[in-house]
Amino acid sequence: MASIMKRKRKDGTWAYRAQIRIMVDGTAVYQETKTFDRQAAAVGWADKREEELSKPGALDEQEKRTDRTLAEIINQYITDVGAVKPLGKTKTRSLNAIGRSWLGARHASTLTSQDYVDYASRRIKEDGIEPQTVGNDISFIGSVVGVAEPAWKDPLSHEELAKAKRVMKKMGLIRRSRQRTRRPTLEELDLILKFFMERRKPRSNGVHMPKVVVFALFSTRRLGEICRITWPDLIPERQSVIVRDMKNPGEKEGNDVECYFPDEAWRIVQSMERREGDDRIFPFHEDTIGRAFTDVVAMCGIEDLHFHDLRHEGVSRLFEMDWDIPRVSSVSGHRDWSSLKRYTHLRGRGDKFTGWPWLARVLGSNVLPFRAAVG
Repeated sequence: MASIMKRKRKDGTWAYRAQIRIMVDGTAVYQETKTFDRQAAAVGWADKREEELSKPGALDEQEKRTDRTLAEIINQYITDVGAVKPLGKTKTRSLNAIGRSWLGARHASTLTSQDYVDYASRRIKEDGIEPQTVGNDISFIGSVVGVAEPAWKDPLSHEELAKAKRVMKKMGLIRRSRQRTRRPTLEELDLILKFFMERRKPRSNGVHMPKVVVFALFSTRRLGEICRITWPDLIPERQSVIVRDMKNPGEKEGNDVECYFPDEAWRIVQSMERREGDDRIFPFHEDTIGRAFTDVVAMCGIEDLHFHDLRHEGVSRLFEMDWDIPRVSSVSGHRDWSSLKRYTHLRGRGDKFTGWPWLARVLGSNVLPFRAAVG
């Protein structure tokens, strides 16, 4: 008889652990355990497995079985592939969630296109997830499938997943992420920077958010890159920096790119102070910056503005100033126009930041950082 145990995870969600134990003459001869997000899924799996194991010869066959579950394969993928090539927080978090789901409990050889379609459908109907996010999940599963069979001989079928993708696209269950066109206005930047400047605290070890925001705007750097660039990687004679492990489709680690700093960004860099024992120019944690920016945007009543939109603004600004593609890409780090145009949403001609008073104000604020815990 199977037992279902309920336990609370560290993140506050509940997990349901189903355990099957078969006893012969008072001795446990077989045991199997799986964890699920929903109690119904745990009960369903336990009932099905007990029925399968009750058949003649099932236990003998189970001893010979090497057919792993998708969750087990995902765990090896995260461990083995992640040790060589960093997977990123989003991909790792999503794969772990897939492994904990009912889909993760399925054995590789039994997974069909219908299972993948059902997973996508349930994610949308039961969890309220957008098709773009489901599409990311399916893409991450595809990465695992692409490695499992050739590397570990797990019977995960490429064909079944490919069939499922075609069906999911027709049903609208998966979709590419919409390209954002959002750019901050001067009025919105004024609200954000005013809030940050007023919240700076003496003797605080927090983030100097005004300089981070203005630097992000003029340098076009991503948040993670801002927190990684170092003083030794600066190239003063070319007013540039080597951005280590820059994000690039299909490759991240080892993708080091030299990026030029426009004058405004270079002046921000030169205004930063070196910290003993830390070579980073902006020695802050990206999660802290991201949370602080999101919180302040909400407090200012600004809708749908992300930190990454500062990069959109920076790239679009350069094109509005009549910079050509090679010159803009020397700042942004893009390799070709097809990827660069995603960040190009023109609103006119010329530089709307000419004479912008906030640049001088932020450059002159050298001491007091922003205390990230707002509110």
